Amino acid sequence: MHALHTKSLTLSYGEQIVINELDLTIPKGKVTVFVGSNGCGKSTLLKSLARLLKPHNGSVILEGKSIAKLPTKEVAKKLAILPQSPEAPEGLTVLQLVKQGRYPHQSWLKQWSKKDEEAVQRALEVTRMTPFQEKTVDSLSGGQRQRAWIAMTLAQETDIILLDEPTTYLDMSYQIEILDLLFELNETEKRTIVMVLHDLNLTCRYAHHIVALKDQTVYAQGRPEDVVNCELVKDVFNMECQVTKDPLFGTPHCIPYGKGRCLLQAAVEQTAL
Repeated sequence: MHALHTKSLTLSYGEQIVINELDLTIPKGKVTVFVGSNGCGKSTLLKSLARLLKPHNGSVILEGKSIAKLPTKEVAKKLAILPQSPEAPEGLTVLQLVKQGRYPHQSWLKQWSKKDEEAVQRALEVTRMTPFQEKTVDSLSGGQRQRAWIAMTLAQETDIILLDEPTTYLDMSYQIEILDLLFELNETEKRTIVMVLHDLNLTCRYAHHIVALKDQTVYAQGRPEDVVNCELVKDVFNMECQVTKDPLFGTPHCIPYGKGRCLLQAAVEQTAL
């Protein structure tokens, strides 16, 4: 089964084609991660899946229907997106932010309800943000702020969550905290998670399905264990490397070649001899 798929999807900015004639399937109930070099179209593709970018050609299919033909609120009840580095208005509290996730469920005839309140409180609880709900978003740490935004997307109660580089600018501990949270949401609630990530090793650790993009299309896709190797890293990232097994998780672990202290020190010692 699949959550989303594309048919001959072509995306462009003006006359510049970014994604060309792409047929792609996003597996349902799994964590899928887009990887690739800068400018390869990862974020552009994610925006298109969320209907934030109109295709130049082709279509995105959500539950058997073209997403372009669905009403905006209907899409928002099925799919939530967290863009890269979102910003909240100054002084907005965490609770006020998370409540905005219930907007798709509101109408003139259906105002704030007990179900809305329960959804907000549950989103705060799952993201461990209940103790911070009265704090302003701009007063939080990086990891807490990102959790607050994720809580807002959870409050939408969608089966599909799209996230554009959710760990960007975060310290290592916050990166793991956010990815652990998303992984738990997938494990416990079977949410379909689709992310753009830059760190290939973290991608291999958390993703069930990887989509590597190159030259306006999919270079390779599948389980990390099946597709991540030295050839992929060389072709997609133009980087020589060794790929070993992560000693803790058993997933592929990329060690890129390059200059470093140990190699430089060895060269100095060799010269001295």
